[in-house]
Amino acid sequence: MTGEYSGLIERLESVAADLDEMAFDRLREAVADGEITRPPDDKKLMQARRAIEKAAAVLRQLDET
Repeated sequence: MTGEYSGLIERLESVAADLDEMAFDRLREAVADGEITRPPDDKKLMQARRAIEKAAAVLRQLDET
């Protein structure tokens, strides 16, 4: 990545990966605790991850123009 926004895109991708890790950790903890439903914050973490991925995609498009 050599575009004007490449640094921001990389940072966003890193944050998305961090959110994935947090969500998976919460799911593992819930399973270990015998929970049978998703942890309450899992949905919000996934929503945040999707928003960050969308932002990175928009910046990639800007880099291509």
